Amino acid sequence: MVESEDVRKIARLADIGIDENELTEFTDQCSRILTYFEMLDALPAGSGIDRGLINVFREDEITPSLSQEESLQNAASTENGYFKAPRVM
Repeated sequence: MVESEDVRKIARLADIGIDENELTEFTDQCSRILTYFEMLDALPAGSGIDRGLINVFREDEITPSLSQEESLQNAASTENGYFKAPRVM
């Protein structure tokens, strides 16, 4: 069970302001979260469902596209067959 003082200490360490009106709500929420984790800890390790491995990606398909020259024809600036962009740094 989380105490109000625990929540105050966590709020101070996290540098967030919690006023007295919020303190009760956050204390209750933290207690419920820790209770849920205790329920999860009680589960036997490795008791998850084995769903097997499946491939969710589609197969690559070659489709017609622009040539390098066609791709660069409207570029403001090119160099050695590549787009040339201004330096960032």
